[in-house]
Amino acid sequence: MLRMHPILRQLHGGLVVSCQPVTGGPMDRPDIVAAYALAALDGGAVGLRIEGIANLRAVRLATAGPVIGLVKVDLPGSPVRITPLVDHVNALADAGADIIAFDATDRPHPVPLATLIAAVHAAGRLAMADCATAADGAAALALGVDLLGSTMAGYTGATVPVGPDLALVTALARLGAFVVAEGRYQSPAQAAQALQAGASAVVAGSAITRPEHVTAWFVAAMQGVQPGPGA
Repeated sequence: MLRMHPILRQLHGGLVVSCQPVTGGPMDRPDIVAAYALAALDGGAVGLRIEGIANLRAVRLATAGPVIGLVKVDLPGSPVRITPLVDHVNALADAGADIIAFDATDRPHPVPLATLIAAVHAAGRLAMADCATAADGAAALALGVDLLGSTMAGYTGATVPVGPDLALVTALARLGAFVVAEGRYQSPAQAAQALQAGASAVVAGSAITRPEHVTAWFVAAMQGVQPGPGA
C-alpha cells in the first residue's frame, strides 16, 4: 500500500456511518446523534460523517474516532449547500473534525474551491471533495484535496437516481485518489459492490440512522399487497 495519512489508513476498507438525522425530526438532537455515532462504532464502523457544529461537538465529546465534518446551509443565489464558506471550515475544525467535506461540483461557489481547500489545510485537517462527476474529482485533485467522495452523484440534476453510482466510484478510483463511495448505499451488498468498484471506504447513512426513511421503504413495499385473512 502506498504511504497513506494515518486517518485515511484507519478508514481504508471500512464503513463510515453518516449520522445525519432528518432535519426537524424526533432524532434531530445532538445527544441522539452522539448515541447513533457510538452505536455505529460498536457495530464496526471505522469512522463517522457528522453534519452541524452542535452535533459534531457532541460526537467529539463521545469519541476520538475519525470524523468527517460538514455543515449544510442554504445561501441566497447559490446551489452549493455543503460547507460553502471559510467560516464553516474554521468552525468545523474548532469543533474537532478530522476531515472537512465540501461541495466540489462544477457549479457557482460563493468561495473559490482553492480558498476552501487552503483553509482546511491551514487548520491542519484533511480536505474531502464531494463530487458529482469524475471531472469534479480531477479538478479537486489538481487543487490538492486529500480524498474524493461520490457524495453528489445524482444530486445536481432534476431527478435523483434510485441506486448508488458505482460507475462514478470506478472513475474516481482511476484518478489514483482515496475514494469514499457515498450516496444511496442502502444495503450491505451495495457497500461491498462499492469496494469492488474501487472505493477505499464506503459511507452509509439513511439505512442506518434515519428510521423514518427505513420505515417508509418497508411501508412502500407493502402497499398494494393483499394481506392474509384475519383471525
